[in-house]
Amino acid sequence: MIFYRKFLMLNGLAASAFILFFSPGISAENAPDKTHVESGYYYTIQKGDTLWDVSEHFFDSPWQWPDLWKENSQIPNPHRIEPGERIRLHREKWNAANPDSVIKKDPAVNTAPQGKKPQETPPYYLYTAMDQVGFIRKNPGKSDGVILKSKEDKELISHGDLVYIQPEKSAAETFFPGSRHTVYRRLSPVKDRDAISRIGAQHYLTGAVRVLEKTPRFTVASVIKSFRPILNGDLLMPHLSRSSKIPIVKSPEQLHGKIIVSEEHDAVMAENFIAFIDKGKIDGVAAGQRYSIYYQEKQPDSRSKESMLLSTVDIGSLLVLHTEQTTSTVLITHSTQSIPPGATIRSVSAQSQ
Repeated sequence: MIFYRKFLMLNGLAASAFILFFSPGISAENAPDKTHVESGYYYTIQKGDTLWDVSEHFFDSPWQWPDLWKENSQIPNPHRIEPGERIRLHREKWNAANPDSVIKKDPAVNTAPQGKKPQETPPYYLYTAMDQVGFIRKNPGKSDGVILKSKEDKELISHGDLVYIQPEKSAAETFFPGSRHTVYRRLSPVKDRDAISRIGAQHYLTGAVRVLEKTPRFTVASVIKSFRPILNGDLLMPHLSRSSKIPIVKSPEQLHGKIIVSEEHDAVMAENFIAFIDKGKIDGVAAGQRYSIYYQEKQPDSRSKESMLLSTVDIGSLLVLHTEQTTSTVLITHSTQSIPPGATIRSVSAQSQ
């Protein structure tokens, strides 16, 4: 199976980026178009908000408001911000709300906007590539159909190509002119032959199609999105419609798990990689929750035959994008070193324990 490595070039958490998919043996002219991706932590201004209050609310210090204004140059006057305006909350300032962080007040700042306290509206993470995010599902069931071939017999099908689809009988009524469907490929998340029965099947999203014509035996559709090259034999499911705005919510306490694998099955992972964890809805995991990635070494105890656990070391953090019953899809938002499959994760609130 061919995988296409993803690289996101981001400036902080709120910059634009491009995703490049490539594989040895695929020429540049056959590669998909570059896709613009925007991501980062944001907050929507509510009636009565001021930068002073927003800074105090999210960073535990109103004196951070000049930095907040500096990072949002679209605001001409810090004393006047309009309801509905979107402002960025950068990672460094977001983490400043952590009790372990040190907040430095600027003694030169002696004035601040006045007004009401911000309403309890949570910040959100914006990830505009949500329609490309796959998942691992324990019991995937049958697909709605399969792509037979492209009209021009292309091996790598992409945006604008016409394809022939054979719908499953049980889903035939869902294919009609104008209907949209997500294209995907089923993969084993790990090399273990029993992985699909134990963990589930990885749904690797490759694109989306819109039906143009329906006949008794097949359907003709146009590829309206191609996240990766679409192949003959790729499957179809109902069109996925997801919001790119993910409200930040509290994680359950004392939850521990591990990263199964990255979406592209990379040997190691880093910041901005999509990955899967072994916890899902039944464990209380929900989109918008944040978790720490850590490791903990064992050291032989010279006084006994048993090993002792050393202090935990955080090496990154992740944000949940999508949840299934027993697994979740996550975005690695920060890393200080390479992260291997199998890396352990824990609730953010467990850091001080």
